[in-house]
This record gives sequence, structure tokens and C-alpha cells, in this order.
Amino acid sequence: MFLIDHENNNRGLMDTSEALQIAQSVELDLVVVSQSKEAPVAKIINYGKLQYQKKKRQGNSARPTVKEVRFRPNIGVADYKLRIDQASQWLSKGDSVKFAIRLRGREHQYREQAGELLDRVVNDLAQVGKVQSLDKRSLIVQVIPA
Repeated sequence: MFLIDHENNNRGLMDTSEALQIAQSVELDLVVVSQSKEAPVAKIINYGKLQYQKKKRQGNSARPTVKEVRFRPNIGVADYKLRIDQASQWLSKGDSVKFAIRLRGREHQYREQAGELLDRVVNDLAQVGKVQSLDKRSLIVQVIPA
């Protein structure tokens, strides 16, 4: 097997028992990194640390990818444009975006305008994303990357 020691030096082709003795002398583990047909590649490392880092990487990759944007129906033009630009950046990175319009008090009388605002959001993000779900009753739209 090819051996890479704890200082990342390539020790070359070596017998397994000899590699195990080297690993035990530095109080680390001998881990097979790559199983190739000619000779496997083994590395002298702390196996517990390797498992911890692997678990940590999996935790980072499993992060929630749904970003939420909330606004009111009487949002200003500049604020609307800022939120659409941010959402398009998120969509280009691969995250999905959920838009929710919140109505308060008398704003419930203008529910149709809030629905039109959702349609405007969908049209503005048509180039970078597509609609996964559109619920005009609860005024929520979820857009996924195209």
C-alpha cells in the first residue's frame, strides 16, 4: 500500500504491518483513503478527528435552503427592487425563496392588490426561477431556481 504519514509526506509503497507500526509509534490510526486496483492509499491520521470533520461537513451541506422574504402590500419601489435583487442572487446560488405578504388591519380590504403584487414578483423573477407553489389565499409564493 502507498502510505502518507501524519505530516502529509508520501512514504511510497510499504507493507501493511510496517505502516501499522509507524501509526502506532505516533499514536495515530492507519486509515485507507483510496482503494485502487494496484495498491490502496492509506494515511496516518486521527480517525476520530476525521469522523468529526466529516459529520461537520454534512451538517453544513444540509442547511435549509429556503430563504424567506416578507413585505407589506404598500411596499416602496426601491425596497421592492432591493428584495427582488436579493432574491435573484439567492436563486442563482441554488436556494429557493419564499415570498409572503402580510396584511394588517384595513389592508385586508385590498387583498386583490396583494395578489397582483405576488404576480409581479413571479414575473420579475421569471428569468432566474420558476414557481413551485402560488397560494393567493394566504398570499405566499415559493420560487425555486430555474
